[in-house]
Amino acid sequence: MCRLFGMSSSPRRAHATFWLLDAPDSLSDQSRREPDGTGLGFFDADGAPILHKAPIAAYEDRSFAQEAKQVESTTFLAHIRFASTGGLEQRNTHPFEQDGRLFAHNGVLEGLDELERQLGPDVSMVHGDTDSERFFALITREIRSGAGDVAGGIEGAARWIARHLPVYALNLIIATPGELWALRYPDTNPLYVLERPAGGHHGDRHLDHSGTAGHLRVHSRDLVATPAVVVASEPMDDNPAWRPMEPGELLHAGPDLRITRGIVLTEEPAHRLALKDLRPVAAASQKPR
Repeated sequence: MCRLFGMSSSPRRAHATFWLLDAPDSLSDQSRREPDGTGLGFFDADGAPILHKAPIAAYEDRSFAQEAKQVESTTFLAHIRFASTGGLEQRNTHPFEQDGRLFAHNGVLEGLDELERQLGPDVSMVHGDTDSERFFALITREIRSGAGDVAGGIEGAARWIARHLPVYALNLIIATPGELWALRYPDTNPLYVLERPAGGHHGDRHLDHSGTAGHLRVHSRDLVATPAVVVASEPMDDNPAWRPMEPGELLHAGPDLRITRGIVLTEEPAHRLALKDLRPVAAASQKPR
């Protein structure tokens, strides 16, 4: 199964090193099970999006490790890919960027010809072969038609797909320089949220966490004075504050890290796919690893 990771420390900039490389189940470790691509998205001090992507695994990519150790941002979006649709090329590697937003998706949707007909001229936003980038293009179009309402764009695009296309999972994260959105739909694949106050539980400590077995450790001095919100496909350490998102839940972490959440999709997909319904490559991409 592809892995999603998003973090916001907005409005403060922070390093994400410990999440990407040093966590007990870090994305670098996870990439040994997800071999088809590595992507890291973030924003420079002026808010411009920057993407580092390669169609190889994170543990084979020295540049990924260097970027993850050195980069600061208010928000981060990372993705470890196990390909379901589209070849092993950089243009098919998440995250994708449109209108200054970054997007990554974990799941499968089919009926791409119908989706392209729905997009019409807006299919020009798509440069690769994936279902994910086409889904993102529909979200972007809905955001534009909704005067910049990102939550409304996500909800509208996901609802149209749920009603018209075969769906296995639509889990996603979208990042801007100061905000983060996450959707879990339906209940196929999990998505988790961690809200960590500055200094952690005691209020005055950097994150220095040992796992229950005593040999797993994460460390980040940036979070002594910086709160953070993290969204990931699975808990990345044994912190008990990780919360599973509900099916149909849309979460928003605002510029001040204020969380809003709500169930925006209550109906089942009209054409829900099971693992047995997927093409062999797509089915392999969605199996837990």
